[in-house]
Amino acid sequence: MTYLFRQFSSFVVVGFIATGVHYAILIGLVEVAGLSAVPAALIGYIAGGTVSYCLNRRHVFHTNLSHHAAVSRFTLVAAVGFGLTYVFMSLLVDRAGIPYLLAQVVTTGIVMLWSFAAHKIWTFPPYRDAG
Repeated sequence: MTYLFRQFSSFVVVGFIATGVHYAILIGLVEVAGLSAVPAALIGYIAGGTVSYCLNRRHVFHTNLSHHAAVSRFTLVAAVGFGLTYVFMSLLVDRAGIPYLLAQVVTTGIVMLWSFAAHKIWTFPPYRDAG
């Protein structure tokens, strides 16, 4: 249980870094470039996801899965997260009228739980002995 706590804690730290990239791009695109919140959130999600993959592979999940296989799996998990981001941001911002940053915080929490579970179980499976 201690290992799981440390691993999740590391995942959260990486998530803060990736989320910082995501939010910086989101806010910049909305406030400076005048883009609407949903597409800006999706562009930020892609940038944050790239940072997330690099840091999670190196610092959080220890796997002997090849980089090519891990990237493919990460991309699929991220695609589901991208879809979840679209759905929740659309519902919260466009339908419920919630301010985009609050909507993004709620969406981030939901997608974070999905991502940790999927990455732990499938994207970066633990080391397996060859014998």
